[in-house]
Amino acid sequence: MCGIVGFTNHIDNSNKVIGEMMDKIRHRGPDAEGKYVDENIALGHRRLSIIDVSSSGDQPIFNEDGSKVIVFNGEIYNYREIREKLIAAGHVFKTNTDTEVLIHGYEEYGEKLLNMLRGMFSFVIWDKNKKELFGARDFFGIKPMYYAIMGRTFMFGSEIKSFLPHPEFKKELNTAALENYLTFQYSPTKETFFKNVYKLLPAHYFIYRDGKLQIRRYWDVNFDADGKPELDEWVNRISDTFKNSVEAHKIADVEVGSFLSSGVDSSYVAAVADVDKTFTVGFGNDEKYNEIGWAKNFSKAIGKENTSKVITPEEYWGSLEKIQYHMDEPLADPSAVALYFVCNIASEKLKVVLSGEGADEIFGGYNVYSDPDGTFYDRLPMGFRKAVGNAAAKLPAHKGVNFFVRKGRTVEERFIGNAYMFKPEERKALLKIKTDAPDPMEITKPYYSHVSGKDDVTKMQYLDLHMWMAGDILLKADKMSMANSLELRVPFLDKEIMALAEKIPTKFRVTHEKGTDETKYITKYAMRLAAKKDTPAQTAKTAAKKKLGFPVPIRVWLKEDKYYGIVRGYFESKSSQQFFNTELLVRLLDDHRSGKADNSRKIWTVFIFLVWYKVYFE
Repeated sequence: MCGIVGFTNHIDNSNKVIGEMMDKIRHRGPDAEGKYVDENIALGHRRLSIIDVSSSGDQPIFNEDGSKVIVFNGEIYNYREIREKLIAAGHVFKTNTDTEVLIHGYEEYGEKLLNMLRGMFSFVIWDKNKKELFGARDFFGIKPMYYAIMGRTFMFGSEIKSFLPHPEFKKELNTAALENYLTFQYSPTKETFFKNVYKLLPAHYFIYRDGKLQIRRYWDVNFDADGKPELDEWVNRISDTFKNSVEAHKIADVEVGSFLSSGVDSSYVAAVADVDKTFTVGFGNDEKYNEIGWAKNFSKAIGKENTSKVITPEEYWGSLEKIQYHMDEPLADPSAVALYFVCNIASEKLKVVLSGEGADEIFGGYNVYSDPDGTFYDRLPMGFRKAVGNAAAKLPAHKGVNFFVRKGRTVEERFIGNAYMFKPEERKALLKIKTDAPDPMEITKPYYSHVSGKDDVTKMQYLDLHMWMAGDILLKADKMSMANSLELRVPFLDKEIMALAEKIPTKFRVTHEKGTDETKYITKYAMRLAAKKDTPAQTAKTAAKKKLGFPVPIRVWLKEDKYYGIVRGYFESKSSQQFFNTELLVRLLDDHRSGKADNSRKIWTVFIFLVWYKVYFE
């Protein structure tokens, strides 16, 4: 795992500048550094040595005649098979790295190489003869890639902060991203919080030549259920495919460990991977927020060593500025901090960990996926439900009222992902500034269009795979692990697993539990059965365990004087007054403290933006 950075060269001191840009991402690769600079390009690389840990694996790496040069961040798990094909085709290798497979593979296959790969990656290849840059990001967006065109310079990198030392980089806040963020809790489009800085979206590649940038998609998810196999066959297929993926994800020349919570995903990974060490964090002694006891018992049952840490409120709050610095953009997911600390304790013992991200999106694991068609009311005509919902929307908010409002809308109208913080009218009222941010439904519309005609569960999964997973789940996984110089691998997010999951009927993803009322559903049904089949008895209990969902005690802390005071200080600051109607912010905070409403998620969304803004703009 590594960090990459580069720019088209139009400055006199490019060697110095690329060095400063590399220094900004030293945490991504403390083991070694390398750069290539000529009159046209500057490329930089920071290395965390995982495969071929000798200096022969240092980057940049060249092809045989030195006409192409690559910088690469990630791991290619099937690189050995591709390497053999390339050797047979006449390519000569100087190293045993997956990096060199990419550059020779691009020589041989061009962009068609991308669909041959199995792994996580972002890389850029400079062709000296064509004076052309080719860059690509992996299928799911596990590894980040940012780019910007500033003046005459095209720049790219693993993290936005690496752009800051470049003399042509202009740091400006993108206020449209702020308005979008207030609804989604992350930046949901290709735009970032820095004006004119963009993300290369997952499963896309770019070509930059003669000042022109072309971006194309090379792969996509395609749900097409196969109704023929029975449940047992799907369970066996999941079992076989997952074991194969875990084995591939263990390829390394260093020790590999695993994160472990009380959830089925991480338990399945830890048990099948058969690693020696597991890592867990929690808060206090309340089982709602602390899974350490369960993780220790599970680790003991599978004969592994568990390392754990209880995060104190002081540690949590004291780390927020550091977390937002490493995140590059504000992310209001409170679990990001817990992830930072579990990465930290793991990094003290090894360099690589496995984690359970992606299982929910791929196999249908979020509780909200059980919402469609879960009651008799869902089978009434939509016209009737819309009329009732419109009438209910005029009444004071209440659980029963909200049910009718929600059921009176199509999934496209009500679901934008696993977080929905401020509605468009709420964020408009909250903001002093005017922006050109689109309505949330305009952002989600292209994804829903791709799966029009599919059932609601499939629609929600497709949306989450493209937005929530890349914008929240994988963002924090990469940034928090790399902040601790730790490689995090996600065996559920494997192309072969996705190809299997695309075929699983919805009824085997989310199913009704027999013998209960209509609203009792089991998510990730087939995958849970595979986990139960493949792992010890403790995992069977995990497979039936209700998902915690939000296991950080933010709502509790915000009622305490100390943390209430910290947040209120930010809400009433000069920075806050630039952007927000602060009296509305304070009202949200006071209503939460008094118990009138649980505003913790909304409060946290605004607060984290202000923390991030302080780090990057003050």
